[in-house]
This record gives sequence, structure tokens and C-alpha cells, in this order.
Amino acid sequence: MAQARLAGLVMHHTFLDAAANLLGPKGLTTQSDDIEPWLTDWRGRYTGKAIALASPASTAEVAALVRLCAAHGVKIVPQGGNSGMSGGATPFDGGDELLLSLRRMNRITALDRAARTATCEAGVILQILHEAAEAEGLRFPLSLGGKGSATIGGLVSTNAGGTQVLRHGSMRALVLGLEGVLADGSVLNQLVPLKKDNRGFDLKQVLIGSEGTLGIVTAATLKLEPGIAGRSVMWAGTASLQDARALLLLAQDMAGDLLEGFEVLPQHSLEAVMAYMPDVRAPLADTYAWHALIELVAGDTETAARLPDIAENLLGAALERGLIGDATIAASEDQAERLWLIRESISPAERAIGPAMQHDISVPVEKMPAFVEAAVPALESAWPGTMAVCFGHLGDGNVHFHVIAPPGSDRTQWEAGDGKAISAQVHDMVTDWGGSISAEHGIGRLKRDELARLGDPTMLAMMRAIKHALDPHGLLNPGKLV
Repeated sequence: MAQARLAGLVMHHTFLDAAANLLGPKGLTTQSDDIEPWLTDWRGRYTGKAIALASPASTAEVAALVRLCAAHGVKIVPQGGNSGMSGGATPFDGGDELLLSLRRMNRITALDRAARTATCEAGVILQILHEAAEAEGLRFPLSLGGKGSATIGGLVSTNAGGTQVLRHGSMRALVLGLEGVLADGSVLNQLVPLKKDNRGFDLKQVLIGSEGTLGIVTAATLKLEPGIAGRSVMWAGTASLQDARALLLLAQDMAGDLLEGFEVLPQHSLEAVMAYMPDVRAPLADTYAWHALIELVAGDTETAARLPDIAENLLGAALERGLIGDATIAASEDQAERLWLIRESISPAERAIGPAMQHDISVPVEKMPAFVEAAVPALESAWPGTMAVCFGHLGDGNVHFHVIAPPGSDRTQWEAGDGKAISAQVHDMVTDWGGSISAEHGIGRLKRDELARLGDPTMLAMMRAIKHALDPHGLLNPGKLV
């Protein structure tokens, strides 16, 4: 045993010496103080150890490093902004994995205004891309609360969604080209976007959403849209999620492709945000069981001029049909941002209340109201003292289903006991309703065992076969996803 440990230490030192020579002092650190901030996931649920933190500055360096890891049998955990929600970018505590940061690869290498595309290295922060596109009169139509830290590589690797999926789709729809390094150090270069390409498998789609288990995303060519010429943001109070669903259908009929966002939240979430942020005020005078945040966006001035009338007609029709009790339209950009701030602050506000099991789920859009109406009382009845809260992207059938622990619960003990059983029950119900246990946050470590338990056997067998074919030695993000 002692000899094996000694051999392992010698191997690691040999590997680290070679990695240091390859990457230089900026590209490799073994200092624990420098590594420590990146060893715990965003939610604080997982903490691991790493033999070093590698920060290559180019795809060529990533490829050479991966070849070096393959030669020495060193496992790799790729990491972007470390803002993931499922523990997919956190090493285990064995201390034999290399943490691979893509944050130094942060250049937007091309932004083509005419083609409406941007080519970015994996470490580009989402907000930086937003600002660069805006400077050219364009926009990248994916946004989320962590836009100040989330990186393009991480968003691609987890097939991130956000609040604009209803109109523009998730990252799978927005990635036009991709570059990635495979487990043997070879480089897949499909950055050039082609409208039509029938040369077999769409290999970039294999890497999108694979959470770094099949390859390391190093760059992507992304779809841009015209800049926002105008928008109308509305807030409406409604008596039920069924009415909110009917309001969504009405909005789709009356606004068509101008409908960019349709978010829902219960009264509890609104009150939680107001308690968490005392400066926030309720948008409506009365309380309602559910609230809908609706956004219409126009890309040209002519259509933008029609938005106020479209918004007023939509809300007027909704009032006439009894779908809403009251509503307001933001009169300025500041008011619009304040409405969106409420939505974006729900997660930290709920977290401030106490421990909760947080589920990122989806069911077919038309079934979501009925699912929530069945699941919430079932959970609260089965687990007295808990509170089930749902909010999120009703338009694409994805809600965040949080089950808050009884007051005074010890987080660690509750999550490991009742919390784990609650999550299993939520996932069972979602599966029974034909849904997904992960709508936009990935599987990572958090849901790997649940995916193995509930996933379709044929689908899982195909995923494992692909993993074995592309990473036969299991060096890329081991223990995650599959």
C-alpha cells in the first residue's frame, strides 16, 4: 500500500513538472489558497480537492495538456465560471483530479454584424458578450441571473436555457459552430457555421449538454439577433396557474413572435423577494395566487412603435376573459428592470428563508398547471411542515420546484434525510408525468444517481456507449452525468 502511494506521488510530481513546463507560471498553480475558491460549487453543496489548477491560454495548450493527462492517467474536471447548479464542475475529494479552468481563454475572436454571429473562446463571460453584441447593434438572446460569471463554455456544456427560451431556444439552438478537445487531445473544429451540412452526425450537438464528459468545449460560434428597438414588460395577477396558462396562449395568439418571455411566480415568492430586498415594492395593489411577468420585444422601430398597443390589447382581452384580476405595464426601462429584478431575485430570496430541496424540472407545457396542482399538495401532505414553491418558465414547461424545509431544520441533516427522499418523490412524479428531472441545469453530481434510476434504459445505454467510445479511460469529468 505504501509503495503504491509513493508511486502515485512520484507520478503526480512528474506530471505536474511537465504541466508547469507546458503552461508556464500563469497556467498552472498548486497553491492551495489560489485553488480553494474553485473547489466548492455555487450552491455550497459539494467541496472537493485537486492536484492543481490548470489555466491554459489557448486551444493548442488545452490539447497538449489533455494529451499529457492521457499519458499520465490524470483525470480532468473542466470548469467555466463555477456557477453551475448541479455540482458538475466540482472535483471529488480524492485529490487525484486536475481542475481545468477555461477562464483565461476569454477572447471574442470575431463578431460579424452582417452574418449576425459571434465566435467566442470558452472563457468569455456572458455579460461581456452581451455588451460586445450591443455595441454592434445586436444581441445574444440568452440571459440568466448568473450572467456576470457564467461563461460561454459552461453554458454550452450544460445546454443552458434562461428566460428567453420561449422565443429563441436553449444553447442547442444558438450554437452554430463548435470547437472542442477530445479525451485523446485531438481537436474537433466545427466553428464555421453552415446552414446545410449533411456529412453524417452533427458532432457539435454531441458535445453540447455533455457537461465536459465527452470533450472540453474551447470555442463556439453563436447566433446573434438584431438589437432591441423596443420592448414592453407587463406584470399581471391571476387566480390560478391554469389561468396563467390560458394567458400564455392568448399572448402567443395576439403577440406571435414578439413574445419573448413568460414567467410565473406565486404570491409566496413575491413576498419572499420583498422581505429579502426591502426596497422592492409589489407591482400590484392586491395579492394574487399567481403572477405572470410577460415581455414583448421588437427588433425594428416600426414594430416597436406598435408594442404599447399590442400590450394594452392583450391585457384588455385577458381582463375581459377573466384570466387576470389586475395588471401593469412598465412605463420606462427602469420600471421594466425592476420587474425583472423581482424574478431574478427569487432564488436568493428563497434561500434566505432556510434549507430547501431545489428541483429544475420540466413536463409537457400543456400539463404544467395540472402537474403543479397535483404535486404541491401531495408533497406538503407527505412531508408536514414543508412548503412547496414553483416558479419559472411556464412558456417552455420548465419550473423550479423548491421544497422548503420546516422552520428550524438543520440543513445538513435535513438534506441528507428527508430532503433526499423528497427529491426522489419529486423526480418520481415528474417521470410519471412524462417529464425531465433536469430542464436546464444539467445532471452533474447532483442528479447522476437519479438519472441512472429513472432514465430510459435504451437512452442510458447509448449515452454510456458514446462515453466509452470517446473517453475509454474515463478521464473527462469522471463521476458526472453518466
